[in-house]
Amino acid sequence: MSASTSPSIERDAAAGRRPAASGRLHWRVVDIVVAAVLGVALGLVFWGWNTVGYAWFLAMDALTPGLGGLAAGIWLLGGVVGGLVIRKPGAALLVEVIAAIVSMLIGNVWGVSTLFSGIVQGLGAELILLAFLYLRFTLPVAMLAGAGAGAAAWVFEFFYGSSPNILKTLEFNLIYLGSLLVSGAILAGLVGWLLVRALAATGALSRFAAGRELRRDV
Repeated sequence: MSASTSPSIERDAAAGRRPAASGRLHWRVVDIVVAAVLGVALGLVFWGWNTVGYAWFLAMDALTPGLGGLAAGIWLLGGVVGGLVIRKPGAALLVEVIAAIVSMLIGNVWGVSTLFSGIVQGLGAELILLAFLYLRFTLPVAMLAGAGAGAAAWVFEFFYGSSPNILKTLEFNLIYLGSLLVSGAILAGLVGWLLVRALAATGALSRFAAGRELRRDV
């Protein structure tokens, strides 16, 4: 320990307290690598869900226009998982965007719209984590982040495309918004939180707070 080290920093380290905000929010090389790995892995999940989820989307929409949003939550996973694991500003956005790019490059029916959606959805999750100052990563916060991504998706689709939802009925848009919020909270928030817990249990997140927290809970 150098002589210039502050006694308060020494006391914080000895007590196991959180580092200063600047250090806590600083990106490490391992954060960037893991964000890329998570993005690619979830991009493959997105690509697989493009067929199953879209079929479910069309079936629910045929039942009641707007209910198709219940299938969208899996496409919102990137922001939630990235944010819960890395816990740094921009992590939710970065992982969601990487996942969207992977899904787009492999091939889907939406093309470049996939990237635009990924940006907006990642921002939706990011804003929720920002509201908690990147300090809380509980299940309720994860579900709120998923719902935030769903709300952002709704805003994007309300204005974007050759047939934006602004041209559709109020009833459709309200049902679609509610469906996206529920799907985001459950399929992205709850499932994402459980996925991070499962990853932490394997030891894969030992260099992250998510992994250390699980060890303390066990």
